[in-house]
Amino acid sequence: MSRKSKKKSGNQAPSEQTGARGAEPPAIPAEIEAEKVRAVSEQSDCSSKLAKNERWKVVGVCVVLAALVWTVFGQTREFGFVNYDDFSYIHQNSEVTRGLTPGGVAHAFTSREIGLWNPLVTVSHMLDCQLYGLNAGGHHFSNVLLHLASVLLLFLILRQMTGALWRSAFVAAVFAIHPLHVESVAWISERKDMLSGLFFMLTLGAYLRYVERPASLSRYLAVILLFALGLMCKPMLVTLPFVLLLLDYWPLHRLFQPPPTPGNSTGGLFVNWRAVVEKIPLLALSFALCVATMLAPKETDYTAIEQIPFGVRLGEIPVSVATYLGQMVRPAGLAVIYPHSEQTFAWWPAALALCGLLSVGIFLLRKNYPFLWMGWLWNLGMLVPVSGIVQISRHARADHYNYLPQIGLYVGVTWAVAEWSKEWRHRRWVLGALSTCVILALLVCARIQTACWRNSESLWAHALACTKRNPLAHNNLGNAFLQKGQTEEAIVQYREAARINPAYSEAMSNLAYSLATAGDGRLRNGREALEVAQRANDLTKGGAPILLGTLAAAYAETGRFGEAEETARRAIELAKAQGNPALAGTFQEHLKLYQARQPLRSGPGF
Repeated sequence: MSRKSKKKSGNQAPSEQTGARGAEPPAIPAEIEAEKVRAVSEQSDCSSKLAKNERWKVVGVCVVLAALVWTVFGQTREFGFVNYDDFSYIHQNSEVTRGLTPGGVAHAFTSREIGLWNPLVTVSHMLDCQLYGLNAGGHHFSNVLLHLASVLLLFLILRQMTGALWRSAFVAAVFAIHPLHVESVAWISERKDMLSGLFFMLTLGAYLRYVERPASLSRYLAVILLFALGLMCKPMLVTLPFVLLLLDYWPLHRLFQPPPTPGNSTGGLFVNWRAVVEKIPLLALSFALCVATMLAPKETDYTAIEQIPFGVRLGEIPVSVATYLGQMVRPAGLAVIYPHSEQTFAWWPAALALCGLLSVGIFLLRKNYPFLWMGWLWNLGMLVPVSGIVQISRHARADHYNYLPQIGLYVGVTWAVAEWSKEWRHRRWVLGALSTCVILALLVCARIQTACWRNSESLWAHALACTKRNPLAHNNLGNAFLQKGQTEEAIVQYREAARINPAYSEAMSNLAYSLATAGDGRLRNGREALEVAQRANDLTKGGAPILLGTLAAAYAETGRFGEAEETARRAIELAKAQGNPALAGTFQEHLKLYQARQPLRSGPGF
């Protein structure tokens, strides 16, 4: 080896040895070190300012959302109860009006109100009676607060899931004031929607926390607990596990995983079975509630639901979905109830084609617009329990059915518009202006719609203006008139309801009662009252105590007091057997009149 090579080798050895010993690198000049410190400090200050600015934006959005909710629904504090479930759930429910008591809470968990098991709703009504008594304004205020809580939670959860502040804010604003949601908020008896919506949002929030740490058993149990509480408010939440799976698809991106081997040429995705299996306990709760609901005994009174043929209900499903889509875009002609109609049913082929084309088109766009596919399935999936496959009511569809399902559509459309407009000039200003116009338009429409819920008369008059052949609206408008002592106007409405639907026993009972007990002799007609009461009683096969009470009054008006006494006693026994001591007490007072050979004279109905 040459001397030059030796020298080079000798110079390298100490360096290698030094590196091997882990010697420290040469000292950095103080100026460079100070510059680095300043750069890190400036970067930290900048991040802190951005985070603080973001927090103030979040606070500002929450304040605006609260203002929107109050602008639309604050007026309900001046509203009263309406004669559609409010009296059955609250005003005339002795267990509820007593307020919160141990016996009342036990009753809430062991009985069914109007055929439904929703104990937390009943307890919330008890709490309202404890706080406000029968001041309807206080009960309305509770609904508004619960709705506001759901609105704020939706905004915060969407923002956390997607990182999109303004899109999440717009979705929450539409959810807050869309006219289709007025019925849920302004109707005290729809506390079911308010509480189930709150627990729906809380479950989503708990699930988001669980996804951040899937190994946490406590976080998983929190999801199950909140879901169970939601089911105790409204059975419609049975579809929530399906919604969680959709969120796993987008925006959480948990449902599918890329192939585990790099360079896989198939480009396929694998199902994350953990995301599926973890929903099994939630699905088990849903299944148990469905079975319990199907097997539970049904109410036996004159409000029994008229059975609609399965084929008719099946055909109305696409019509309802298409109608909801139209009302989402143009929320006009909204009514508290939409009766079944042959004319509406005739549209089912066209509605089915429309829904099918939309489904296919959105499916084909799913790779570039997964949020649109997620939102469409969210909407359809959550509507299944109220679609009519299993009949749960006497009407074809209802505004309050859209309280939670349409959130999926709001999300899908909002994100789609944001993506489509990426190349627009002045995009931020244009979208800001469009969003403001949409919110202002919804605000005005929602305020007008909310005003219809001021009292029973305004509610049903509006329903009759928006629908055709609506016997329930006629009957309940008649009840509102009768409550005000306007018996003649009430009889007109009862006659129309019975004419539209001769199988409607409630309207017939109210008509017969008014004809038999009217204080104005010009309006009384004992013979017609007896005929109508007998026909109504036959429809329920003598199993409705109220109809028996009406029949007894009709017998007394025609001078047949012996039959009036016998019928009144049967009504008393049946009311007691059905757990309605208050109604039995009313009939007991009537019986005393019949025993004294006196007919019944009164204003309002039972």
